[in-house]
Amino acid sequence: MGGISIWQLLIIALIIVLLFGTKKLRTLGGDLGSAVKGFKKAIGDEDSAPVAKKETTDADFEQKKITDEQQAADQTKTSQKDKEQV
Repeated sequence: MGGISIWQLLIIALIIVLLFGTKKLRTLGGDLGSAVKGFKKAIGDEDSAPVAKKETTDADFEQKKITDEQQAADQTKTSQKDKEQV
């Protein structure tokens, strides 16, 4: 009595296809699928995020110690003094 039959669903689907067109519906379906895939990936990343943060470093820079920078500065000073003496 109150349910929707298969024929009514087919008529509604036909009207939707006529209104929007198959190309627009195809892109809408693709966008919806990629949104669901991105959502699943984000949910999976939250579970593994604490493990990944421990292994990753900040950006792609090499970490240098202050003593390394001081040694490099001392070497440049000595090389400049050597050039001045010549």
